[in-house]
Amino acid sequence: MLCASGRLLAARAATPLPAPPRARGPALRSPRRELHFPGQPEPPPWESPAGPLTRQSASPHRRVILRWGRMPPAVGRGLAGSELRLRRSRCGPRAARAVGRDGATQAAARSPKRRDPGSRRFEGAGRQALLALVTLLSFATRFHRLDQPPHICWDETHFGKMGSFYINRTFFFDVHPPLGKMLIGLAGYLSGYDGTFLFQKPGDKYEHHSYMGMRGLCAFLGSWLVPFAYLIVLDLSKSLPAALLTAALLTFDTGCLTLSQYILLDPILMFFIMAAMLSMVKYNSCANRPFSAPWWFWLSLTGISLAGALGVKFVGLFIILQVGLNTIADLWHLFGDLSLSLVTVGKHLMARVLCLIVLPLVLYMAIFAVHIMVLNKSGPGDGFFSSAFQARLSGNNLHNASIPEHLAYGSVITVKNLRMAIGYLHSHRHLYPEGIGARQQQVTTYLHKDYNNLWIIKKHNTNSDPLDPSFPVEFVRHGDIIRLEHKETSRNLHSHYHEAPLTRKHFQVTGYGINGTGDSNDFWRIEVVNRKFGNRIKVLRSRIRLIHLVTGCVLGSSGKILPKWGWEQLEVTCTPYLKQTLNSIWNVEDHINPKLPNISLDVLQPSFPEILLESHMVMIRGNNGLKPKDNDFTSKPWHWPINYQGLRFSGANGTDFRVYLLGNPVVWWLNLVSIALYLLSGSIAAIAMQRGAKLPTEVEGLTRVLLQGGGQVLLGWMLHYFPFFLMGRILYFHHYFPAMLFSSMLTGILWDTLLRLCAGALTSSSLARGVHAVGILSLLLGTAYSFYLFHPLAYGMVGPLAQDPTSPMAGLRWLESWEF
Repeated sequence: MLCASGRLLAARAATPLPAPPRARGPALRSPRRELHFPGQPEPPPWESPAGPLTRQSASPHRRVILRWGRMPPAVGRGLAGSELRLRRSRCGPRAARAVGRDGATQAAARSPKRRDPGSRRFEGAGRQALLALVTLLSFATRFHRLDQPPHICWDETHFGKMGSFYINRTFFFDVHPPLGKMLIGLAGYLSGYDGTFLFQKPGDKYEHHSYMGMRGLCAFLGSWLVPFAYLIVLDLSKSLPAALLTAALLTFDTGCLTLSQYILLDPILMFFIMAAMLSMVKYNSCANRPFSAPWWFWLSLTGISLAGALGVKFVGLFIILQVGLNTIADLWHLFGDLSLSLVTVGKHLMARVLCLIVLPLVLYMAIFAVHIMVLNKSGPGDGFFSSAFQARLSGNNLHNASIPEHLAYGSVITVKNLRMAIGYLHSHRHLYPEGIGARQQQVTTYLHKDYNNLWIIKKHNTNSDPLDPSFPVEFVRHGDIIRLEHKETSRNLHSHYHEAPLTRKHFQVTGYGINGTGDSNDFWRIEVVNRKFGNRIKVLRSRIRLIHLVTGCVLGSSGKILPKWGWEQLEVTCTPYLKQTLNSIWNVEDHINPKLPNISLDVLQPSFPEILLESHMVMIRGNNGLKPKDNDFTSKPWHWPINYQGLRFSGANGTDFRVYLLGNPVVWWLNLVSIALYLLSGSIAAIAMQRGAKLPTEVEGLTRVLLQGGGQVLLGWMLHYFPFFLMGRILYFHHYFPAMLFSSMLTGILWDTLLRLCAGALTSSSLARGVHAVGILSLLLGTAYSFYLFHPLAYGMVGPLAQDPTSPMAGLRWLESWEF
């Protein structure tokens, strides 16, 4: 009977009390009761500025002490939902004695027990020790055998070479922003690497060259992913088991381990993504102390991390989008809080504009300023940029150069397309193949300096040498009919009604004639954009178009890459569509004419904003035009979550040292199941709460953790995964790993919450704790054992392939698409 009475009173105590009326003054608060699960940190005391409020319960026999704390917004709060978790009330002698005659005794029996300061310090030390253990294990797995193999693996050939360019201050072009490569170069320089290794192809041995500093930087940053994820989940769920499970999933994932051990941009990118996510969660958790020092610190660190993520790769935009959505939701919540004045809301808005927009932009531009300042020598990337940009690079033929100002007949010139990353008008002795228009000499555009870029400008109706001293200088003017003769092959720039190789309805452009003698299809009218007849044409400054006299088409480049017969250079066509576009506008860059005086090109050097704009246009165009290399294992986005196909980092046969990028299948398939299970359980929970279903308080608290904490990381997974379906560029398996970090955090939150809900259905508290502990321990041991099985994929294998029964990986090739 006493047991039943105790349960009845506990049920009544769990009945939610009516909310106080909404009024101006103190913020509207929602009732909170203390709940603490074993293994969880103590929830923070979310108290009103006036301190705890008390209300008399409906039962005359007892008082219930309630605290009013601000309810978290639906999106973007560092979870305060844990405040709804209640301590279990136990039926037994204490509960029976609690139904006594003294009301004060009843209230004291039901109020949460305060732990002494020594107990709190002990628990805090335990949590710090656990974080240190997680961090130590992460660093140990990432730095183990970091020196193996002592040769180039996969994309180390690119990013190691770019690190060398920074050490040598040689300008280069890459499709990604510069921060990641700058850090790699800095790490190499500080560790004694002199920048002399060529990084020519995978498999080349490093020999005496120092490469451990560059690998060590990537391993160091990659090692922080595990403690970052641990802290994010701990803050979102207030559950140590959930954080531990997440840390185990990432520690024992062979894919994350592999990416962190080589000279790549991926560990650097993921470091900044996770740092931004952690900082965002932390400043959300400081929402009850706005404008305090910790609040400003975490908000500023979020902005710094956003600049870092975007400064490594453009996919850093996805974490910027997530932080932006969180900020919008946060500001919307503040705007609806009538206890805040509009001035206070304006301060919140300005703080976020300053820390999340202005600060990242300033840092991002500073990264490019350092990049441009360091790379001041001419290099292999010059041709991707404009003539004015090249004039600032020492060693370039335009740097500190002086050339004739106005174009004259007989001059030897190069003609550059004004669209970024198109290059120079180019020809060579190779012919178009059979079936591709007329079998005449190929004309293309080429991105690099080359003697085959040189042309001689001549009059259309004479073969006399304009450089003959007996002839006076005659300048080329707007509207003149000219002929361009290729200097190396003496063939004229030519077009006719044959269709272009790749672009339909455009005409083919070829090299035609012998020693400059051709036909009327070699004649072009030169026009200066927005100029009148008779004006001279200025080198570098005049924007010109070449109109074919017979067909009326305009010389241009489609930007399409020709097949191997065209040496993968870019297609040149003559378009019948006369609309002015950058593809059909050119300028004269190099200009050699001994009969003319020279002028200095220093006045052409662009300003920093012009360089910044041009760099981004070139990078975006280069990114969209990426093509797979020979023997590349490209993949599609739907392959990634199912771990369908890995990527070979090193080695191809039984005698090679083989490294294979593949996710731990137990981890990845558990993540995939968790996403599906979360969508189902989260939908059911959201519908139930929206319909006002009467849930036990404990269940309601866990549901809020699932929806808000899990929803935050699910949003991160979606933002870092689904945009790849819309991309036209070539894609690889490693592009999924930022999304994989979020799916692992979702798995930790989901399974901890589900196990707690299942354990909560049991009447015995000791059995409930046992069920939860056994479930978490089973998942931890399962991931650890699968790592034991698959760790050779990351640390390297030598010997028979997996198909051979004597191979140490025999029986582990669970999918036919895995090629290790």
